[in-house]
Amino acid sequence: MSFGRANQQWATFSRVWHILNADRQPAGGIGVLVSRYVQGLHKPIYHPTSDVGDHVVVVNAKKIAYSGNKWEEKVFTAHTGRRKGRVRMQAFKVHELDPTWIIRRNIYRQIPNNLLRRTLFQRVHVFEDENVPAEIIENVTNVLIGPRPVPKAITDYTEEEKDSFPKLFLRDKYFLKS
Repeated sequence: MSFGRANQQWATFSRVWHILNADRQPAGGIGVLVSRYVQGLHKPIYHPTSDVGDHVVVVNAKKIAYSGNKWEEKVFTAHTGRRKGRVRMQAFKVHELDPTWIIRRNIYRQIPNNLLRRTLFQRVHVFEDENVPAEIIENVTNVLIGPRPVPKAITDYTEEEKDSFPKLFLRDKYFLKS
């Protein structure tokens, strides 16, 4: 094997650090996307028994989004193991206690339940805002695109863009503003 081929092989098996912005992204979609990269499913050398996954850093976990009324309707259940030990909490209450827990739970449940599960989950780094330690940021080499495209907010548009936006109807001079 030549020297160039050995370098290529090490580059193929090396672990890459990815970063994902969870701002206005669905928690389930983040779980699916991150678990694919942690397992190494995106690599051509993937095999179920091999450990070829990458590290993924998730930032802005505090700003995840649920569609509809799921913040009030979705209930997380746990059990202490004792009689009448069932604990039920709505999603918004869990999110207030620990903003990273919902994303970590979704990612953990997306990873297959085998002996590699805990090892793979150690490569997931979830932060509630953009304050990430410098030793993690210096390793990041790739930015992942979220599962859902995020539309621009009305505050992101300039006044010229707002004025040039097509009007659905034109008000006549007798229109009353309330």
